[in-house]
Amino acid sequence: MTVASTPDLLPLTKRVRRHILEMTHAAKSGHPGGSLSSVEILTALYFGGILRHDPERPNWPDRDRLIMSKGHATPVVYAILAEAGYFGVDALKTFRQLGTQLQGHVVRGKPVGVEMSGGALGLGLSFSNGLALAHRLDGRDSRVYCLLGDGELNEGQNWEAAMSAAHFHFDAITAIVDRNGYQNDDIPGDEVMNLNPLPDKWRAFGWHVIEVDDGHDTAALIEAYEEAKSVSGRPQVIIAQTQKGKGVSFMEGTGGWHGKAPSDDQLAQALEEIGE
Repeated sequence: MTVASTPDLLPLTKRVRRHILEMTHAAKSGHPGGSLSSVEILTALYFGGILRHDPERPNWPDRDRLIMSKGHATPVVYAILAEAGYFGVDALKTFRQLGTQLQGHVVRGKPVGVEMSGGALGLGLSFSNGLALAHRLDGRDSRVYCLLGDGELNEGQNWEAAMSAAHFHFDAITAIVDRNGYQNDDIPGDEVMNLNPLPDKWRAFGWHVIEVDDGHDTAALIEAYEEAKSVSGRPQVIIAQTQKGKGVSFMEGTGGWHGKAPSDDQLAQALEEIGE
């Protein structure tokens, strides 16, 4: 497992953002907005010394698991897995192409490193509970990290799963909420269904809550992950305040780029803004 110091992660986050934009541009489809908002969350997890994983042994039984409940954000998952060495970066060019393993929504094992089939939202936390129970029965100390979009928290199954995780004391589960404020539509998510006060809701369900005011600060995220690992007896949730479309001026803070690919000119502008 490659572990980078926090200052070294900035070039990596830039590469991941460039991959996201180039993939969706080439496919002329995909979900750049919610992928860009999650870049630091997954970079800190995979490259900050948090997630126990080994690209040489992707099916290692004692590995930690990332469950992508926000299963539309495949560009960021594939970019992270490629940078981590699960497959070659050149494969990213096949995103959403006929015959590729890099599907538009996550598919377990396609490519290696993807742990759950998704795309239908609101299922990941329930799946994480099942994994945590299996690990407990098998006597493994593997952890489960579940990345949730704030929009999918409108779905009641998440709260049933949250209640169950606390009831069964699944302290090996850390949920991360990508609080980017937008869903599919170009209106704030809280106007669709107000989630506030979100931290208090999780506390009421028995979770240890960690708030990260800047979800694009890898140092703050690594600190939050470390705090989560130190908690015993109850699950933890990290609520990371992010910007949808982070890193690209015309995409930031809007839902309009939830499922829309950049044009040639937009790609050129975006890559110039991100830099090397």
